Amino acid sequence: MSDSRPASTGRSPDGPAAGQDRRPTRRRLLGSVVAAAAVPLLGAVPSAAAATRAQGEPAALRPRGSTRELVYFNTWKGTEIYGAWFDAGTGALTPLGPVGEATADWAVTHPTLPIMYVATMAVGGVVDTFRIDPATGALTKTGELSTGGTGLNGGGVSYIGIDPASDTLLATNFEDGFTAAVPITRTGELAPPASLAQDTGSGPNPRQAGPHPHHAEVDPSGRFVLVADFGADRVFAYRFDRRSRTLSAAGPTAGYTTAPGSGPRRVAFHPDGRTVYLLSELSSDLQALRWAPDTGELTNRQTLPLSTPDFTGTKSASDLAISADGRFVYAGNRAENSLVVFAVDPRTDLLGVLQRVPCGGTTPWGFTLHPSGRWLLVANEASSTVNVFAVDQGSGRLTDTGTSLAVPNPDSITFYRS
Repeated sequence: MSDSRPASTGRSPDGPAAGQDRRPTRRRLLGSVVAAAAVPLLGAVPSAAAATRAQGEPAALRPRGSTRELVYFNTWKGTEIYGAWFDAGTGALTPLGPVGEATADWAVTHPTLPIMYVATMAVGGVVDTFRIDPATGALTKTGELSTGGTGLNGGGVSYIGIDPASDTLLATNFEDGFTAAVPITRTGELAPPASLAQDTGSGPNPRQAGPHPHHAEVDPSGRFVLVADFGADRVFAYRFDRRSRTLSAAGPTAGYTTAPGSGPRRVAFHPDGRTVYLLSELSSDLQALRWAPDTGELTNRQTLPLSTPDFTGTKSASDLAISADGRFVYAGNRAENSLVVFAVDPRTDLLGVLQRVPCGGTTPWGFTLHPSGRWLLVANEASSTVNVFAVDQGSGRLTDTGTSLAVPNPDSITFYRS
C-alpha cells in the first residue's frame, strides 16, 4: 500500500510530502532488480512453529473444531509479516507474531488454495508467493515474480488483486506507472505478465510528477479494469480480455479525470454495477460516479468531503470499502485519525454521511471488512496497533470493541479462511 501520512507523518510508494517522513525512502531501501520470471525459493522462511520453538514458546495451533480464522498484517517498511487468529464470533485476536519475511506492502489470498501473494517494495515490482500452513499460520515462501519496471524510480507494487473468473492477478506498479495482468496457474504459481497497461499524465502536487497507479478493479462485466492513478489525477478505464488476459486502451471517453491535485487512491463498484465510488487521497473526498459499462465512461454525480468543516491541516484519505449488500460505504481519514461511514440511497446510490468515529489509534492506513460483514479491522500505522470495530449490519454504524493488537507499523490486513 502506498502514500502519505497526514500533517507531520507521511507515506507513499513515491514518498510522502516533502519534510514529512524522516525514514529512508524506497530509493535508499531497495536492492537489485529481480528477473522477470517465476523463481522457486522453497523453504526460504522458517515456519511459525519453528520460530516460536526457537524462542522457547509453543506454537499457537488452531484447536480442532475451532471457528477461528487466520489474519495477516503487512508492515510499512518492515521486513516481516505478522499473523494472528481472529475469532469471528467474539472479535478477539490471538497474536502469532512474525510468520513470514517480506517487505510487504499489500497481500491477497488465492480464492481456493492455501496461498498468499504479497506485493513487495522491491525494485522490479516483485510479488512474492507464500504457502499458508492452515494449522499454525506459518508462511513458507515458494516463489517470486517481477511484474516488470525499470526500477529507476524505486520500484514497488502498491496493490494486488485477483480476478477469479480469469485466474489473473492485477498488480499496480506505483513508481513505474503501469498495471500488470499476471496469469495464475492451476497450482497457484504466478507466470510472467501477459500484458501491461501504461498510464500517462501528472498533477500539480510535487508527489505527482508522473503517473502513479494505486488501485485496480475489474468491473462487474469483466470487460474493463479501472485504475485509480494518484499521480495522473485520473481513473483509467482499460479494456480487459479475460481469455488472453490482455489490457488495452479503451475509447476516448473512457475513464474519468479528477480535479487537479486530487490524487485518486481507491475505487469500488456498487453491487448493482451502476455506480463507482472514488476515494482521492490528497483532496480527501469521496465521489459517486455513474458507470457506463458499454463505453467505460465515468460521470460525476456527487462529491463529499471526508474532512470535518473546521479542519485546516494537510488532508489525507486512505482506504475504501463497501458492504456486501451495498448499503454502506466506509472510508479512512488519516488526517483526523477517523473512519467515516456513508449511507447509500438504495434508489440513487448517492451517499450521506452517517457517522464519524475515531479509528482507535493513529494514522489509519488500511482497513478490511471481515467476510461476515460483522467486523472491521483497522491498521493504525503510526500507533502500531490493529484495532477491531463491530459493525451493526442493520445501521452500518461502527463501535470500537476496545480490542487492540500490537503490530509494528501495520499498513494492510488480509484474512485467510481455510
